[in-house]
Amino acid sequence: MKVGIINVTGYSGSELARLLSRHPEAEIVSVTGRSAAGKRVPEVMPYLWNVDLPITENIEVSVDVVFSALPSGASAIALSPFIKDEIKSIDIAADFRIRDAASFEKAYNVTHPVPELLDKAVYGMPEIHRSAIKSTKLVANPGCYPEASILALAPAMISNIVSSEIIIDAKSGISGAGRGGLSSNLMDLYAEANENVIAYGLDGHGHKPEIAQELAQLRNDKIARVTFIPHRIPMTRGILSTCYAPLKSPMTKGEVRDIYQDYYGNEPFVHVTNVPPQTKHTLGSNNCLIYPTIDEETERLVVVSCLDNLVKGAAGQAVQNMNLMFGLEETTGLKNPSLYP
Repeated sequence: MKVGIINVTGYSGSELARLLSRHPEAEIVSVTGRSAAGKRVPEVMPYLWNVDLPITENIEVSVDVVFSALPSGASAIALSPFIKDEIKSIDIAADFRIRDAASFEKAYNVTHPVPELLDKAVYGMPEIHRSAIKSTKLVANPGCYPEASILALAPAMISNIVSSEIIIDAKSGISGAGRGGLSSNLMDLYAEANENVIAYGLDGHGHKPEIAQELAQLRNDKIARVTFIPHRIPMTRGILSTCYAPLKSPMTKGEVRDIYQDYYGNEPFVHVTNVPPQTKHTLGSNNCLIYPTIDEETERLVVVSCLDNLVKGAAGQAVQNMNLMFGLEETTGLKNPSLYP
């Protein structure tokens, strides 16, 4: 497969190049970058010495699949010509995740540039939409926070053991903001981030409607009432999401665990753990670790999940989706274990 990457210089784009450079069925043939156009990849990112390609302003050669890692709003514009030419496309931005254009515009404060293409997209979470991903030509890669949160709650929502009153407390490493979301002065960034935890998006975060949309669909409800509060913590990578929902009737911890084991038992990248997972347990891997339990006093489901926001939360999930779209083994190029410590 000949692969093009739009915006290879961002965190998600460079992580995608790293993963695809070792993929046995993929050949990166074209990469773009706005500020680095005219240079070669190793000049800008020496750690990608094996992706020795020129960075251009546009994809200039024929490709079988194109990934876009541009910011939301710009991504749909860049992908539109490929979508209309029916070239398989995977959007790592948010432009095709929310099916309603008005909801997208409210969440991201930007008018959707191609609302007529929204119906063509499939939400790229194989654990829920695997068959649809296999047959589509446009995948909306999930956001990193939604990936961790939806996977944490999906078995409970599908089995209808909880109400739709969901609380999600999620924490992300600094790379979750993307390279464009960081201060240009690294010393200022370090001084502000080190030994500091920040809650943000309390008046509405762009990932909240995405989470609510997918959770409601799991149970064929019109709406899921989601309170979502993200936090930035002083680490490079990782997301840890703790999700809470009232049980509809009393259950034991063993019964809840059985529901989760039954749902994820055959999934290659989602694993139900015996102890609460830590972000370092997923560092550099495409795994999502999930620990479901119950607060017996309040009869509330509590689920802890964690993943690497740049792998399962972005580039790794995109490669997993690509594998499905081309009929490859889903784990191809993604079998690396986590790094520890």
